[in-house]
Amino acid sequence: QGNLVVSGGGSVQAGGSLTLSCAASPRIYATNCMAWFRQTPGKEREGVAAITPGGAFTNYDDSVKGRFAITLNNANNTFDLHMNNLKPEDSGTYYCAAGARIAAECSLRRNEYLTWGQGTQVTVSS
Repeated sequence: QGNLVVSGGGSVQAGGSLTLSCAASPRIYATNCMAWFRQTPGKEREGVAAITPGGAFTNYDDSVKGRFAITLNNANNTFDLHMNNLKPEDSGTYYCAAGARIAAECSLRRNEYLTWGQGTQVTVSS
């Protein structure tokens, strides 16, 4: 069992919804920035959403604002990505990640995240 374990993903039609979940170790859940990234073939892995430990601050890429929500589930030590009104351009491999908190808010910069979960595929058809 790794420090971050992803569940969820799959295929959905445009306009639909999916939820991804990332189970974190207790230490990570209590102290780290937690984030979701996505990657498509030929492109850099990009940050989608991030949340501070405790959930006081969230950060979203402009492309998903108003459609995606990152939340914490204290009962299971998971951080979840709720994706609504999905678009074909949301398709890709999604990764969860954790990194040291170095500011009040958590960034979407890939190099600040050193612990990664396995990827899960999200496919949105038009």
